[in-house]
Amino acid sequence: MPAQAAPFRFDPLSTEFAADPYAVYARMRALDGLFPFPELGMLLVTRQRDVAAIVADMRLPRMPAGILDADELKRRQRQDNFHDMPNHARFVQFSMLNSDGAVHDRLRRQVFRMFTPALIAGQRAAIEAYVSRLISDLAGAGEIDFVADLAVHVPGHVIGHLLGVPDADCPMLRRWSENIVQYFDVDRSAERKALAEATAAEFADYLRALKADRLRAPKDDLVTRLVEAERAGEMSEDEFISTAMLILMAGHGSTIDVLGSGMHALLRFPQEMERLRADPALMPTAVQEMFRFESPLPFFDRYAAEEVEVGGALYPRGTRFGLLYGAANRDEEQFADPDRFDVGRTPNRHLAFGGGAHFCLGNHLARLDMDIIFSTLFRTFRRIELVEAPLYKRSLSVRGPMALKLRLEAA
Repeated sequence: MPAQAAPFRFDPLSTEFAADPYAVYARMRALDGLFPFPELGMLLVTRQRDVAAIVADMRLPRMPAGILDADELKRRQRQDNFHDMPNHARFVQFSMLNSDGAVHDRLRRQVFRMFTPALIAGQRAAIEAYVSRLISDLAGAGEIDFVADLAVHVPGHVIGHLLGVPDADCPMLRRWSENIVQYFDVDRSAERKALAEATAAEFADYLRALKADRLRAPKDDLVTRLVEAERAGEMSEDEFISTAMLILMAGHGSTIDVLGSGMHALLRFPQEMERLRADPALMPTAVQEMFRFESPLPFFDRYAAEEVEVGGALYPRGTRFGLLYGAANRDEEQFADPDRFDVGRTPNRHLAFGGGAHFCLGNHLARLDMDIIFSTLFRTFRRIELVEAPLYKRSLSVRGPMALKLRLEAA
């Protein structure tokens, strides 16, 4: 099906879109067919049923290798400005996330056992103790930046503990993660490219040193498990680096973002905050609603390995689809009153964790972090108020407030 001209301009880096992407998404969902986005050479998919079908369809892999010939792959790499980035190409452009089929399955097996619900639940006491110390330190502050003073400190510490990264290194790893992830957005300037490439090299050197340490002195952590997998021939050194890098990056930014947007949602819907305070048993559904309402990773793409039908139309092999999870999770055909934040929403079949073979491994850990943080906050503070409306990141691929100024009153 030939792409139609876009009926209106889509600017995901604008301040207007950052303030309210959902009005734009609603206009897209109301259209017949998919929305062309020539800047990234793709068609944007906004309806929940279409996005859900694509992520579950093995004919629509994450990467175009094996679909496009070598010349077309190189052309698209240059078009996307992902060329001339040797470290980025080795460790970021290739990863468990950016692979399919047998390679993806082999790499996923090496880390899956560390992310089962039972093993993650076993981390609760340690996370609760750490979060309690952080929040106790804020009890007399009066006003805080929820993002900088609390949210940024938890996910990195927790995922770092699982991997075996020292606490002192977590701030550096967060900075590296942000420097790498920023290049997956629409703005791919020379400066942003150089930053992503240099950071990938630094990050790789750090992980090589961590690997050398585990070879000398193994520990009960995921880095040791990955080192053992490499020694057993289950992965290469490059795959060891890319897998550890991916887990550390995934464990940082998206959880920080959804913590910030989740708190903001509670403040925008104060009756829901009071409902949650009155019935703490709603916390699991409230956390799921935070992911639906403001999906922290609202965009991923897939490629058609053969002619496929999407939304009732046929698209040829090689078509690139941009999946707008943020739009799908506000689809009125799937969710009643989708722009209302509802801490008791059930069922809540959101797509914030993706689906199919690439369903997010870390979803149990992220939800546990959030459950503990919000439960501890409600026990510690009887009143939490918004000081000023936050600004959200200008981005297509991530969604979260840059800062969130709160006023706290201890219980």
